[in-house]
Amino acid sequence: MPGPLFALIDGNTFYASCEKVFRPDLVHTPTVVLSNNDGCVVTRSSEAKRLGIRRGTPFFKIREMARAEGVAVFSSNYELYQSLSNRMMGTIATLCPRIEPYSIDECFADLSGLEQSASEIGSLIRSRVRQWVGIAVCVGIGPTKTLAKLANHLAKEYPALGGVLNWNELAPQRRMKALSIVPVGEIWGIGGRIGARLKQAGVATALDFSRLDRHWVRSRFGVTLERTLQEINAVSCLPFEAERPRPASICRSRSFAAETDDLGALLTAVSVHVAEAAKKLREGRQCARSVSVFLLTNRFKPEQHQCALADTEPLAEPTADSLELTRAACGMVRSLHRPGILIKKAGVLLEGIVPEGEGIERDLFSAEQDARRARRSRLMSTLDSLEERFGAGIIGTAGTHLSGGWKMRRDLLSPCYTTRIEDVAVVG
Repeated sequence: MPGPLFALIDGNTFYASCEKVFRPDLVHTPTVVLSNNDGCVVTRSSEAKRLGIRRGTPFFKIREMARAEGVAVFSSNYELYQSLSNRMMGTIATLCPRIEPYSIDECFADLSGLEQSASEIGSLIRSRVRQWVGIAVCVGIGPTKTLAKLANHLAKEYPALGGVLNWNELAPQRRMKALSIVPVGEIWGIGGRIGARLKQAGVATALDFSRLDRHWVRSRFGVTLERTLQEINAVSCLPFEAERPRPASICRSRSFAAETDDLGALLTAVSVHVAEAAKKLREGRQCARSVSVFLLTNRFKPEQHQCALADTEPLAEPTADSLELTRAACGMVRSLHRPGILIKKAGVLLEGIVPEGEGIERDLFSAEQDARRARRSRLMSTLDSLEERFGAGIIGTAGTHLSGGWKMRRDLLSPCYTTRIEDVAVVG
């Protein structure tokens, strides 16, 4: 019986590519996308990389150079990126029915048992996503998730491969060569810290890593890295998960454009974060048992008073009701608020996540409570439907509109071409 076969499909410079989909005039223009509050470069197009722009560079350091070189600069437009991500995943699913989204710009696909050859499917995915979505992707194929990820890395690094690399089609000598040119830190699941420890032990490349003894790896680094070693040697240890495991918690947080001690700004920020987290709960048909709030000062300004304020409130019953969660969160903000203490970041954490309907105790008044829950559930469904039709933020709790001063700076924001009717591109 044939073993498993995975594909890893990854959007190339995804955020920058999304910005170019509706801007054909930028097709060959160096393009960068900035982090929250327009702070640092988080994504660079290939043209911007050739100019020497590095990820993580503060924007103010390259502002003049960007202007001189004609670099297109954008604030992060998460609504646009998520919409195009959904389109990309849906397009991939037309060719591979079983997909496992891994992040906003990449997913695994199960190629086992499909009629066409894996390489043909990889090429079809690449061409169809380009045609239907406008995003360039690379496809790595392998007998394990780690080798599929490695093949994807090589497909990106070497344009001569045409954006698709099937590890199974490489001769043994070429596999050895490929492993020998990949730094150990590039292996999925290793990263910088463990990579540095491996290098100290004389393990510099993926080939060096593949030759290590399993028991030595387990004794020095633990069972997780041992699985990675087996994966790199074509022994599948990470199963395909069409349905992602239920998260243990959902966190939403964001830094303010400028520090603030304004209670209205804090309440608004936390209310918006609660609304986003509660919607995420409802999308997964889940509820939370508790809500936490945290307020953080700016650790990069030691001259200011430094503290981390936080509180948690257990809920009477698990819920995904934005109104109930907002009430609890705003109550904690009011009790945590300290005039004069400047807050840089605010966030909420929903924990104790359970399937919808679990953990609700029934008693003498259950019929009345059930009716109330049903009414609130219909209300939440209506809110979600309105946002899906008219865009995020079209409707919300009163707390989300107490102050406009909390929002992050996004001075270079592009239109939400696919989710807001007023931003739809007009031709002619």
